[in-house]
Amino acid sequence: MTAKYRTSSFLAVALLLSTGMNFLPAAVCAEAQAFDFRKGFSGVASKATPAVVFIQVEKQVPMGNAQYFFNDPFELFGEEFSNKHFNRPNGRHQQMPNRGRQQQPMFKQTGQGSGFLISKDGYILTNTHVVGDADKITVRLADGREFKAKRIGADIKTEVALIKIEAQGLPYLKTGSVSDLNTGEWVIAIGNPFGLKETLTVGVVSAKGRSNIGIADYEDFIQTDAAINPGNSGGPLLNIDGEVVGINTAIYSQSGGYMGIGFAVPIDMALSIKDQLVANGHVTRGYIGVILNPGEVTDEMAKAFGRGESGGVLVADVQKDGPADKAGLKSGDFIIELDGKKVKEGGSFRRDVARILPNSRTELVVFRDGKSKKFTVTVAAFPNEEGENDGTNREAVNVSDKIGFEVQELTGDLAKRFEFEDGRGVIISEVYPESKAAEIGLKPGMLILEANRSEVNSVKQFEQAVKKSKEGNLLLRVKTEEGTVFLHLQLND
Repeated sequence: MTAKYRTSSFLAVALLLSTGMNFLPAAVCAEAQAFDFRKGFSGVASKATPAVVFIQVEKQVPMGNAQYFFNDPFELFGEEFSNKHFNRPNGRHQQMPNRGRQQQPMFKQTGQGSGFLISKDGYILTNTHVVGDADKITVRLADGREFKAKRIGADIKTEVALIKIEAQGLPYLKTGSVSDLNTGEWVIAIGNPFGLKETLTVGVVSAKGRSNIGIADYEDFIQTDAAINPGNSGGPLLNIDGEVVGINTAIYSQSGGYMGIGFAVPIDMALSIKDQLVANGHVTRGYIGVILNPGEVTDEMAKAFGRGESGGVLVADVQKDGPADKAGLKSGDFIIELDGKKVKEGGSFRRDVARILPNSRTELVVFRDGKSKKFTVTVAAFPNEEGENDGTNREAVNVSDKIGFEVQELTGDLAKRFEFEDGRGVIISEVYPESKAAEIGLKPGMLILEANRSEVNSVKQFEQAVKKSKEGNLLLRVKTEEGTVFLHLQLND
């Protein structure tokens, strides 16, 4: 029996039994007997709950930083829109360097969320904003056991993260498919809202394919009215067979609490991200180098370009020397098909392109000057994809406790702010108190020009220089308020 029929027959049975009617088809009566209405969804709960985990995160943050990294488990990577509409009273704000400031004391910030086991050897799916760039991740199982979790990878652009605990024979959830899920079908959310472990709520699928919400770069959300609250984030959304169909990710709220609109990442998308995180630790996406005109293509817009129907996506600009430019696409083109599939709107088009493996060829049908024309585009890897999908702050990079401080790229704004005119080097964004880096005088706002006599003009170059350090010695050429100096740093073990 399909999911659609299963759900509709369940509703029919409930209504007819309440009115005393007794003229159901034999197949529906048999299903009614199989489902014990007195126990509701307890069967799903008893099977699924052992695989749902409580996640506790910790991070050392400066005492003077008034903004919280893990204050709210539904905290998302956005500003005005998410602050206004989503349950994130305190947004993520990196602590910017303050040249020459005094060292600030640190304190331990904690946060919590949910996740669920997808394998018997300890792989756990959750949200990127749950684990963030935490220093420590602790997982507590339903049976009370606790484990320190290792972060396998996290993808900011879809809000999917993967962590792992070292154990065997663990309970885990089976996965379903969003293609089998229908609007109006029953779904169950299990998680730890407000720290109340193993909480179950029930609702229906309100809609599928929600995008342009402002939660993540690649959106294809399941919308549900199953009650989701802070702490549910990262937990599973299940169908009535107990299969995972989504990862609970965000709520629409003007009060900070449940208002009947929740969003879950489809499990199909999450599993494809998981496979890449296991294999590579990051996600690689396809890219063709076009900028799409925002919003839907209306009939009026289409007519202005000589097209008799709406739909498709309008190319606003083409990146010079990018894959689309090399294939011959131009500004003003309407992309109406991708590999034989009609293009309906920008969100789904971006997702479909992103799923294409780099160096693969894709066929586009483009409407131009009143005619349809085919183009073959060789898809490239999205620029800087690896660096942007590690789930950490996109500008500041923690170079580990080994050196006792953090650096970030020297942007134009920072160069101007700290009067670094030549634009070379990486800037120190944080120095850990009582570290050897602090002892030798390193401070936020200082500029590192060289590491072990090699110029460093990017975070990646700096990290490579640190990795090549011999016998735990790191020689730094640093620009300070007083001038440029060489400093020797003994690395931690």
